[in-house]
Amino acid sequence: MSTIDNAQGNRRDFLYIATGVVGGVGAVLAVWPFIDQMNPDASVLALSAVDVDLDNVAEGQSITIKWRGNPVFVRHRTPREIAEARAVPLADLPDPVARNPNIAENAPASDDNRVIEGKEQYLVQIGVCTHLGCVPIGEAGDYGGWFCPCHGSHYDLAGRIRKGPAPENLHIPKYKYLTDKRIQIG
Repeated sequence: MSTIDNAQGNRRDFLYIATGVVGGVGAVLAVWPFIDQMNPDASVLALSAVDVDLDNVAEGQSITIKWRGNPVFVRHRTPREIAEARAVPLADLPDPVARNPNIAENAPASDDNRVIEGKEQYLVQIGVCTHLGCVPIGEAGDYGGWFCPCHGSHYDLAGRIRKGPAPENLHIPKYKYLTDKRIQIG
C-alpha cells in the first residue's frame, strides 16, 4: 500500500466522522424545540409561590386567591368555628387522612392537622372539590363549611368531606408563615 492510498484512507475516514458529527449536531438542534416546549410556561413559574397578607382578612371572613391556576380558600375562622371543627369525632369522617403536605403523609384528619400549630384561626386549602374538580361555595352546606353544588358534596369548617360523593378532604397546599400575618403558598 502506497502512502497516497493511506492518505486517501485517512481523509475518507475523517470525512465520514465529520459528516456523522455534523449530522448528530443537526439532529439535536432539530429536536431541541420539541424538548424545550415541555418546560413549564413562564406564567406557571411565576405563580409557583404566592405571598398572602392576612392583615386584611377579618375574623369570620374568607378570601380566595389564585395559585397555579387553582383557587385557594383562606378562612379566618372564629373561635366558635374552631371549637365546632375540633368537636367532630374522627370516626364520623369519610376520609380519615388530613391531606396536608406540611405534616406526615397519613396524619389523621383532626382539625389540628389541617392547620399550622399556633395559627389555628387561619385555614388554607385548595378550593377544588375532590370529586370532579368543581369549585365549592363557602359558608354553605349542612356543616357550615363549603358546599359543591354540582354533585352535592358537603365539607365542614375544617374542609373535611362529611357528606356526598367526594372521596377526599379538600387538599391543603404546601405553605409557611413568613411573619405572623403573612404566608407564602407554594
